[in-house]
Amino acid sequence: MASRREKTTPKQMRKIALVICEGETEGCYINLLKTWYKSPIRIVSHIEGTKITPSLVEKRTKELKISQWDKVYTFLMYDMDVQAINEKLQKCKAEMLLSNPCFEIWLLLHAKDQKTAIETGSLIKELKKSAPVWKNYSKSSFTDTQKSFLNDKTDVAVERAKKLQEFQNPSTGIYKLIEMLKGNAR
Repeated sequence: MASRREKTTPKQMRKIALVICEGETEGCYINLLKTWYKSPIRIVSHIEGTKITPSLVEKRTKELKISQWDKVYTFLMYDMDVQAINEKLQKCKAEMLLSNPCFEIWLLLHAKDQKTAIETGSLIKELKKSAPVWKNYSKSSFTDTQKSFLNDKTDVAVERAKKLQEFQNPSTGIYKLIEMLKGNAR
């Protein structure tokens, strides 16, 4: 006699993007991505600053993997303007979303194509001159008009970032996370 049990649906993999980042500005940007991309990928950010180590990355990844069906994609979003941190990052197993010299290069690429090397201080000045929306930029927060600008110009920034040579000044790998989120949002 055949069983009358209902068939169970197969378990689906739960995708989680863990973004370990350097500071509050990066964490604030990750929170923006959570609101913009309603993808099946859960985004979790941890601000770890300079205490990044391979064991910390592994610990944070394990904390998120609750079941065998979880797939955690680990990203490191850091600035490359501090050599000591760069050496620590090289030892970690994760996808690198490094910005050279700093995170603000990603913001600048939304407004203009930056192809020549630039120092951190000059980059902030250039960002503030690049578009009226950035005139009063301050780290760790974005105004509503800045959020809208970033959202509207993300595709342009991705294309510009992809043309830069990874890890060189200027460059940023943040576009890799954007492409992953967009690929899963469809």
